[in-house]
Amino acid sequence: MSFVFPPPAPAAVAIVGRTERFPVHRIYCVGRNYAAHAREMGKDPEREAPFFFTKPADAIVANGTQLPFPSRTSDLHHEIELVVAIGTGGANIGISEALSHVFGYAVGIDLTRRDLQAEAKDKGRPWDTAKGFDRSAPISAITPAAATRLDDSKIWLKVNGALRQQGALADMIWSVPEIIAELSTLFELAPGDLIYTGTPAGVAAIKSKDVLEGGVDGLEALRVTLV
Repeated sequence: MSFVFPPPAPAAVAIVGRTERFPVHRIYCVGRNYAAHAREMGKDPEREAPFFFTKPADAIVANGTQLPFPSRTSDLHHEIELVVAIGTGGANIGISEALSHVFGYAVGIDLTRRDLQAEAKDKGRPWDTAKGFDRSAPISAITPAAATRLDDSKIWLKVNGALRQQGALADMIWSVPEIIAELSTLFELAPGDLIYTGTPAGVAAIKSKDVLEGGVDGLEALRVTLV
């Protein structure tokens, strides 16, 4: 097969303890999957189920990266998240079998241009420019599922050493198996898909030179610096 110009290198994420990398197919994100965050965004978590949006595969940012501050925003927010890496695809996956499709887990940050998101919401427009921009999906190395248990894990994020977000994975409105099952009714999942599973309360603005450190118990911590 020939191309009119060389194709870009595939997006890929490091894997803890292995030299191979995880090739990224798509990035899905879950909205308002923690009750406290739904409330701080002015929504009722008892009535509104989580919804999904996407980011481009090449929005991923490797752990330890110095990250250029995004353009066209004066209100950039952090959202710390558990990321699920899909190893086996499928459609209409049952809840009871969902975890068998998981390759591993990582820590991610869903960077959000909140001012552009607010404008899009006000005008009834899509969120693409607020969520799917360049380098909007920092991620740690993926820990294989067999090497970790996340049942009682805490999730947290610090900015310049000060705690901004904290919660527990048990606080998610939809569990990981439920997310996979529901998402697979909308899209046929494929090996290489990443699912950012939502953020706890405490999202706030960040600025140039801020250092973001986040983690989930049992996984490699994530650190990026805005420059």
